[in-house]
Amino acid sequence: MTTATAEFEVRQRDSLGLRVQHVLHSNPVLGPLAVLIVAIIAFSIVNTRFFSAVNLSLVLEQVTVIATLALGQTLIILTAGIDLSAGAVAVFSSILMANFCVKAGIPGILALVLGFACGTAMGAINGMLVTRIKLPPFIVTLGTLTIFFSLNSVISGSQTVRGTDMPSLMSWTGNAIPIGGFRLTYGSIIMLLLFAYFFYALRSTAWGKHVYATGDDIEAARLAGIRTHRVLFSVYTTAGLLYAIGGWILIGRLASASPNVGTDYNLDSITAVVLGGTSLFGGRGSVLGTLIGALIVGVFRNGLQLAGIEVVWQGFAIGLLVLVAVSLDQWIRKVKT
Repeated sequence: MTTATAEFEVRQRDSLGLRVQHVLHSNPVLGPLAVLIVAIIAFSIVNTRFFSAVNLSLVLEQVTVIATLALGQTLIILTAGIDLSAGAVAVFSSILMANFCVKAGIPGILALVLGFACGTAMGAINGMLVTRIKLPPFIVTLGTLTIFFSLNSVISGSQTVRGTDMPSLMSWTGNAIPIGGFRLTYGSIIMLLLFAYFFYALRSTAWGKHVYATGDDIEAARLAGIRTHRVLFSVYTTAGLLYAIGGWILIGRLASASPNVGTDYNLDSITAVVLGGTSLFGGRGSVLGTLIGALIVGVFRNGLQLAGIEVVWQGFAIGLLVLVAVSLDQWIRKVKT
């Protein structure tokens, strides 16, 4: 091979890599979507039970709560922030809803509204500390993570409230609509509707454009007339409401309100966002990618379990995926526009 031929092949490879880089920069959902499709095909070959309607409905049920929390997490990460209290807010909201009904005797619909209001207030506290006190989001949410989990133990007395002790509305999200062999829970329907709404809101509203602008360059956004403090506060507050809705879905999923769940929800929600192609540096990503990221986590865990892989190696595989996703994001961000 001549020197000229070798140089030509190198230029061709560089050109191909640059084109791929530009495509992934313009369409960050393509990478996660390709991973999801390949994973589904691979696990279907390894175990034919994987692609059954019963198993696929189980995968969707398993990712519903995490996907809802990851939706709120996406809004925050798009602004270059992070929320380590997502799981704590969701679990605490579910405990408050259950105890409003059981201990205070409040009707189900009112308990639900109060639970949503409390979740929203917890998100607003995070937003206030970030925007008014100007504390780093990581420090703020690390602190409120501990506070909310501690209050959770105090309010619940470390006792689980069974679904049979609560009004049927509280566990309604766990009911399912049979579609052939597939079971679609009302919780999954709520989750999908939330994703559809925020997909529209981020793409087609001024608020959504301000969220992206704030995450891309907060100082440039401020100079352009965007009230970045209000945008950040609205994002954390909205995320709190989404976490509370996730808490309601969690009650339906478990048929109870337990204070002993959710220890992994924070990292799982961040994992779903990162795998979905949303940049941890803000300003790039989509909620559609987050939904795909949550499905990737569910598909990998379910597929590896059916393949007989031990739980510790399932976690290893998910962690490896996160490292690959972050490395890919770093590479994509170097694209020259």
